[in-house]
Amino acid sequence: MTKITPEHLARDAVVYVRQSTSDQVLNNHESRRRQYGLADRSRALGWATVEVIDDDLGRSGSGVARPGFERLLAAICEGRVGAVVSIEASRLARNGRDWHTLLEFCGLVGTLIVDEDGVYDPRHPNDRLLLGMKGTMSEMELSLFRQRSLEALKQKARRGELFLTVAIGYLKSAHDRIEKDPDRRVQEAIALAFAKFTELQSVRQVHLWMRQERLPLPATEYGPEGRRVVWKLPVYNTLHHMLTNPVYAGAYAFGRTGSRVTIEAGRKRVVRGFRKDRDDWEVLICDHHEGYIGWAEFERNQRLISDNANGKSFLGRGSVRRGEALLAGLLRCGHCGRKLHVAYSGENGSAGRYHCKGGHLNHGGDRCISFGGMRIDRAVGNEVVERLQPLGVEAAIGALEAQRVESAEKRRQVELALEQARYEVARARRQYDAVDPDNRLVAGELERRWNDRLIAVRALEDERDAVAVSSHTAVTEAQRDRLLALGADVESAWHSPGATPATRKRIIRTLIEEIVVRVEDDALALVIRWAGGNHTALRVRKNRVGQHRWGTDADVVALVTALARQLPDMAIASVLNRAGKATGRGKGWTRSRVCSLRNHRGIPAYREGERTERGEVTLDEAATVLQVSEATVRRLIQDGVLPASQHCKGAPWVIRAADLDQETVRRTADARRQRRPASVDPRQNILAI
Repeated sequence: MTKITPEHLARDAVVYVRQSTSDQVLNNHESRRRQYGLADRSRALGWATVEVIDDDLGRSGSGVARPGFERLLAAICEGRVGAVVSIEASRLARNGRDWHTLLEFCGLVGTLIVDEDGVYDPRHPNDRLLLGMKGTMSEMELSLFRQRSLEALKQKARRGELFLTVAIGYLKSAHDRIEKDPDRRVQEAIALAFAKFTELQSVRQVHLWMRQERLPLPATEYGPEGRRVVWKLPVYNTLHHMLTNPVYAGAYAFGRTGSRVTIEAGRKRVVRGFRKDRDDWEVLICDHHEGYIGWAEFERNQRLISDNANGKSFLGRGSVRRGEALLAGLLRCGHCGRKLHVAYSGENGSAGRYHCKGGHLNHGGDRCISFGGMRIDRAVGNEVVERLQPLGVEAAIGALEAQRVESAEKRRQVELALEQARYEVARARRQYDAVDPDNRLVAGELERRWNDRLIAVRALEDERDAVAVSSHTAVTEAQRDRLLALGADVESAWHSPGATPATRKRIIRTLIEEIVVRVEDDALALVIRWAGGNHTALRVRKNRVGQHRWGTDADVVALVTALARQLPDMAIASVLNRAGKATGRGKGWTRSRVCSLRNHRGIPAYREGERTERGEVTLDEAATVLQVSEATVRRLIQDGVLPASQHCKGAPWVIRAADLDQETVRRTADARRQRRPASVDPRQNILAI
């Protein structure tokens, strides 16, 4: 002990205490007692002041941040530590960086290192060599332990017998086997989540549906009593983890996630939970145990979930989004191979337009192609309807069955929850009956719990009754007949107001994998790739420049052109409204709208007197010339005596002034004007015309 000098004893001795894991702290008490006992040994060696640093209990010494070790280094650098006392080198550090940093600081300030084997002075070459070897052996020992334990775990995993945790819905039947949870409520809740995903084909839609219907999912919670099942309304991550976990497909998987090591603030930082591709999983054993779904369905679900990820895959279609555009995510540019984007415009944002602008966004290049979405959506929709027509009645019957099944599923979930709640009531009552009535502190609390359980049962009974009523009134007989009629006519069902864009998008995505589109002159050349591998070529005419869906019909434009030679704008608007003509947006005509159409089409306005210049007269003018009534002139026109034309019903008659001088017209007009009444009564007077 000659290495211990009065200079060392004048400073403090620091006992460093550490255990690697929380499990060691809870269960390995003997090691911790030995380390705390080093304080007595330090006093026996002559130190009067002994400080114990135990801030790093439950922390690994392999390089993670350790506040206790940082305190120790700071105290050494201040020169107030005469000796660092530890049970062995592995307690101080398990990596070369920390170990050699400690040796360097101790050598600089003359601090000794003491363990159960002896006292070492880092300033002496032999001691420094020995300490270096101890640190290297400690680091090597940790590597060997880790390698052996990991290899043992992998060997057990390759046999499908390693279960570090068990997913909800399963229980360990032995140390190396799992089986379904015997609780029927747990089983049916998980099965319902998979069934709804098959129906809705979106994790988010399943999540929203279950939150809307207030249907909870089981979750695992650990407490003093161990593992137990609690029921919570699902969050998105819970559903996503459940739908992507192969354990529910009856498969055993190991090594689905990995870790990454980064350097932060001079220390390594391990980031765990990094997901690996399926090809990189270490173990995958199909048909390992009973699953909630089959492996084929699981793989289909994974493809669908991956396909729904927006912007994460070059070939992914993305999920169904809001908006009127039916082909969002399905169109691919036939010129550059990029996916097309959708942009909306218009007063209410309903006018969709497809753009290929990936090259412009990513590389600053020119925009590729762009076209309106209404005509191509209609053409592809017609192709889909044509293929769905033979399956229409089956789809209608399937919709009725889906409605019935959905109501039955919700009712079943409520009944299972009610059954469990009644069990909780019975259990609370047994606990209340078992307590001494005089012990009011305990009896009062148990009575409150009993009442809470009864309130929960009553709430579930009300919910069950409400579900039963809604299931009876879900689809009336008239609605059922209407649905079957629409099933027989798929085209009417497709265009019915009840068919939302989201519904049409899901139908299209079920049938179509992708559409390649090219712009060729005045048309769009499409190649539709159907699910199953078939292809269909389709050609859709484009609008000419300046055309849009709000354009006024050609017959209306022609009518306005003709009427503008006879009437002013206000009178033209009245004629168009009486004839039932509408604007391009389906609105009635006004003077300003007629004026706007004329200006847009280059139609001159009516000029007073131009009918006279053309030698035309109106109906009342013709009646004045012939000295008959307007009704008589109409009869002359109807009888074919007087030539005249009318552009539409309600428009003014066009009569040539020269035709009024024809002998036949004059003679017929005179005869009608001079016609006597059939009565022979001399007292009857003749009214002058």
